[in-house]
Amino acid sequence: MAEQGLVLDMRAIQDPFEILWIEGSPYVDVSGGALWEDVLKRCVSEFGLAPRSWTDYLSLTVGGTLSYAGVSGQTFRYGPQTSNVTELEVVTGKGDTLCCSQTENSELFFGALGGLGQFGIITRARVVLQEAPDMVRWIRVVYSEFEEYARDAESLVEEYCFDYVEGFVLVNSDNRANGWPTVPLGPEQVFDPTHIPFTAGPVLYCLELALHYRNADHPSRVDTDVDGLLGRLRFIQGLKFQVDVTYMEFLLRVKRVEEHAKGNGTWDAPHPWLNLFVSKSHIVDFDREVFKKILKDGVDGPILVYPLLRNNYIVRKISSQVKLICKGFGLSPSLIMIDGRIPSKSNRTLYMYELINERHRLREDRSKSKYSII
Repeated sequence: MAEQGLVLDMRAIQDPFEILWIEGSPYVDVSGGALWEDVLKRCVSEFGLAPRSWTDYLSLTVGGTLSYAGVSGQTFRYGPQTSNVTELEVVTGKGDTLCCSQTENSELFFGALGGLGQFGIITRARVVLQEAPDMVRWIRVVYSEFEEYARDAESLVEEYCFDYVEGFVLVNSDNRANGWPTVPLGPEQVFDPTHIPFTAGPVLYCLELALHYRNADHPSRVDTDVDGLLGRLRFIQGLKFQVDVTYMEFLLRVKRVEEHAKGNGTWDAPHPWLNLFVSKSHIVDFDREVFKKILKDGVDGPILVYPLLRNNYIVRKISSQVKLICKGFGLSPSLIMIDGRIPSKSNRTLYMYELINERHRLREDRSKSKYSII
């Protein structure tokens, strides 16, 4: 947020919502104030369609994420949400309402997408749709070595094997907020730490994957496909977790975390995110200096790290220096109550932000490489 800037709550503007078919392809015209979770529910339940690219948390407005980027585990396949829009309606700083696209008012179109509201307010967007799958095989596998985790994650996004690829860093301990208990996907699943190699360091890495399928697909075929894809990965044997959920349940998975946090009173605690793009050539150093040192005790919340292909619009727009693969991660203060209380670490994110920025500045001075911080 800019100093003395304005925050506009657009949620009261819910219209329009209209499904369009243009040259045989589906789109939805939707208000900039609509929540993505409402777009999901209406598109899937009424039309069997869905946008291709999502954020992890869907209680965000369409205009809000399009003004930023909209990056998640589908970005490697379809690009960010900003790459899945063909037309916008924008209210400019002069009060003009303009329709824009790649061919009409194109400078405004590309300026507004990812423009942080500096070029206007997005009041309507035409979003690309596709047929929605019925089910998702949701998978998590754990690694002790970052290099193996990174190699596997990069190969998966380059080969388009799965429909969703993300991952996160966890503390190598039984800490309920940061450690082993954050990995299992259901209450019946148990994380057995005896499988962890004795050479493992202070943190572990969890690769999170999803494969879409239809109700008509035979379960044995899904099992065979998943086993074949996972068979060549180098995760710790015995630390694989998977579950089958509906497509909507998978996309609304963070909603359940939000509801739990609201129930125990922790949702109102500040929980800002810090997002970074780090070049492939520097990510191992970043792991050594940041994950294994600065963040080795966790942040009482998620630390995401996953690859993005550089050949998509938002990465090109942010930095021409980012290499083929980028990693993004978020830092968040606690969303989980520890021993019935909220940990008093309200300034920890700012502290880490300053430390990371300083390390980046020093490393940039030495290597002349660019780090894009968003």
